[in-house]
Amino acid sequence: MAAQEPSPPSSLEGNKPGFPKKILANNHEDKHLCNSCQKILRRPLQAQCGHRFCSYCFNKIVSSGPQKCNACIKEDLFEEPISILKQGGAFPDNAARREVEALAAVCPNEGCTWTGTIKEFESNHEGHCDFMIILCPSCKELMRANEQERHNERECPERTLNCKYCKEPFLLKNIKAHDEICPKYPMICEGCAKKKIPREKYVDHIKFCSKFKAPCRFHVVGCDTSVEKEKIHDHERQCSYEHLNLLLHFIMGIKVSLESLQPQSLDVASHKLQELHQSLRELESKMSQLGSGAGEEEPVNPSALTSFTPIPRAMGAALELQLQSEKTRVSELSRRLTELELKVVTFENIVCVLNREMERSCATMEAYNRQHRLDQDKIEILNNKVRQLERTVSLRDLSIAEMEGKMREMAAATYDGVFVWKISDFTKKRQDAVAGRAPAMFSPAFYTSKYGYKMCLRIYLNGDGTGRGTHLSLFFVVMRGHSDALLKWPFNQKVSDLQNCITTRQCKLN
Repeated sequence: MAAQEPSPPSSLEGNKPGFPKKILANNHEDKHLCNSCQKILRRPLQAQCGHRFCSYCFNKIVSSGPQKCNACIKEDLFEEPISILKQGGAFPDNAARREVEALAAVCPNEGCTWTGTIKEFESNHEGHCDFMIILCPSCKELMRANEQERHNERECPERTLNCKYCKEPFLLKNIKAHDEICPKYPMICEGCAKKKIPREKYVDHIKFCSKFKAPCRFHVVGCDTSVEKEKIHDHERQCSYEHLNLLLHFIMGIKVSLESLQPQSLDVASHKLQELHQSLRELESKMSQLGSGAGEEEPVNPSALTSFTPIPRAMGAALELQLQSEKTRVSELSRRLTELELKVVTFENIVCVLNREMERSCATMEAYNRQHRLDQDKIEILNNKVRQLERTVSLRDLSIAEMEGKMREMAAATYDGVFVWKISDFTKKRQDAVAGRAPAMFSPAFYTSKYGYKMCLRIYLNGDGTGRGTHLSLFFVVMRGHSDALLKWPFNQKVSDLQNCITTRQCKLN
């Protein structure tokens, strides 16, 4: 099936190439073929050179401009300008169209038994055949048109399903991914073993579940024990010594880290201090140079010297203040760095714990998913067995009912031509006959002999025909039996005591 080409859609317009050759019930003639696609003409046009083309093929040829007629070239009849195909250079050949449409045709699709004419095929059957090969728009698989519904519902790997839990649509190939994120997917609590908890409520459940195991509050400092929430206080009382020991090691580690960071901070501060002292000395030397230069050029005013000498001291004080502020900033940065490193270590521990919990949760979920699939398969197998047993029981019940009917018939049957019919609940049955609910009753069958005629009686407790309402009507009925082929026909035996049968309840056949 997949090796076949998809069938073209039906079209009554001239936008499709010719009909395939295998559509003809008889052998084709060359005059019925398109000179371009070499198929049966569809909406034929005749060019000026006399060659016929499908309307679709001709428009396709001249769509890029005037073209030479290949049929004229092949037949060595090329002649300009007659053999030049161009837009508007052909006319509809209605005679050829009627001749083609009257040809006997069969459906080219494998398995289809349709027959008719090409005109009927184009107008009524093409594009509507149940055996037409079509392409699935989702998975690109080829199939018959009558199989499309089954393919879309059961076979297409790209079909859309609705989640039985959240009712959201998803592709079949994404069923596992959807089960992992479905907010309504049923989950099982690891603590209390409660089942069918929707995933969206699972986090809230474990927050209050007293049986759920949670990590100890000292897991940040190294306690790896997971304890049920209702027993967490008992665990902390029993393991208080271990927790204090872990906390001591954690604090000692922080202290070591601080000590390892302090020398580096002091080196940086001392290096900056040296730079500041160097800058101070340079400034003092420049000031002294300025003072000596002024004394050589002009007489030095004592008042000017007195006012000039304190300048380096003021600058030194300012630099000292700046140095103190730098030291303060260094110590503040060191403290903040220590706090950040502590937080980083804490967060790393939390991330490690969460990763372990996630891995354990993923493994548990995968195990539950596998068990769920196994349970679903077992349930399906058991359902099939139950249905099979129900069918078997139904068949047995029918067989038993049939056998009981035969046994009752055999118990009531006689084989000497004499039959006594006992009618129980006569009054009620008489009322049913008067009301018209059961006007007639048939007796069990009886026989003239073991291999003789088969007979029964039919009684109308309220009468029949002219005796209705005034008499009780009794009829003798000859039935079809197993030994009819051995008996003499027509039935010409004498029935006696039928008149007295109503009073004596006995019919005798001689």
